[in-house]
Amino acid sequence: MNVEIPPARDTVQSLSFVTVVSGLPRSGTSMLMRMLQAGGMPVLTDEIRAADADNPKGYFEFERVKRLAEDKDWVPLARGKAVKVISFLLAELPPTHAYRVVFIRRALSEVLASQRAMLARRGIPVADPAADDRRMGALYRKHLWQAERWAAVQPNLRTLYVDHRSAMNCPEDTARTMAEFLGGGLDVAAMAAAVDPALHRQRID
Repeated sequence: MNVEIPPARDTVQSLSFVTVVSGLPRSGTSMLMRMLQAGGMPVLTDEIRAADADNPKGYFEFERVKRLAEDKDWVPLARGKAVKVISFLLAELPPTHAYRVVFIRRALSEVLASQRAMLARRGIPVADPAADDRRMGALYRKHLWQAERWAAVQPNLRTLYVDHRSAMNCPEDTARTMAEFLGGGLDVAAMAAAVDPALHRQRID
């Protein structure tokens, strides 16, 4: 989808909108948050969820986001910053603010494989992985269809869709596109350097 590029600004802190990083679980949202932080954008995170084997460079989460349906009082704190909001909660964002959403798309086969690997590391068995993948794949496809159509008609929201594989293979291009979408003022080289191809562990070609 074509996006409206807001005018360039002198500093990231002067942004009047909330930068939202979104996508499915295990789709690469933490990587995008890390890129934005490296580029000089403040991030809204409480660091309650510590880095672990699944996300060794951190989750960049803000715990109150999980209660967005009931608690929206924190949203003004995110103006001029980046905050991670899972795609299932996007529609809960209050319409009283302006948003720029950077939404990462990753192949569902890789998302599902990454989720299985996380469950395995936590000792949670999946009785029938193939059946579970079919069920979750259908749910995710329907959800993404709904989420993208919802985003397209929100007057206070602009969306940039980022391809996970492209971000891994050409981080400089992805970083430049993100920086332009967010109005400039970010260190593109530092953003690109924050991408670690070694963390693309569930790669399905």
